[in-house]
Amino acid sequence: MSFISNLFFKKDAHLNKKIEIIAPLSGQIIPIEKVPDIVFSKKIVGDGIAIEPTGKKIVSPIDGIIGKIFKTLHAFSIESPEGIQIFVHFGIDTVQLNGKGFKSYAKDGQKVKKGDLILKVNLKLLKKISKSIITPVVISNIDEIKIITKKTGLITAGKSVIMYVNKN
Repeated sequence: MSFISNLFFKKDAHLNKKIEIIAPLSGQIIPIEKVPDIVFSKKIVGDGIAIEPTGKKIVSPIDGIIGKIFKTLHAFSIESPEGIQIFVHFGIDTVQLNGKGFKSYAKDGQKVKKGDLILKVNLKLLKKISKSIITPVVISNIDEIKIITKKTGLITAGKSVIMYVNKN
């Protein structure tokens, strides 16, 4: 790049960067609109995908900093260095379980890398006692996102890409 190009384009270079979001859980991707909870299906808390889980490990979908792990361990938020805010919510109405079936391996404010273990779930138990184990993974600051490209199919935690996002 020339000096002139650097002067005009370098400061906003991160805005055109495609950011890869990986699977926090192994399973099958389903459309967010099919989540049996209106808060997610109507995209009230953001846009993204949902996962019908087959695995017990929930890992970080991006490099970033854990914002909050709910004390009931059913959900957490994380923010990437680029400002992408992701909310992972295991199951529907799982907040009512008060942590039963969940174990945390991370804490609020912790810096993590893609694939780092955040939570483990007792999938067998949660299938029995939860309204649903469908797990929404949403971009909560969707108003700051220019493009979101969603993937489909079977995915592996910490390995498969579930979405690409470009920030405004």
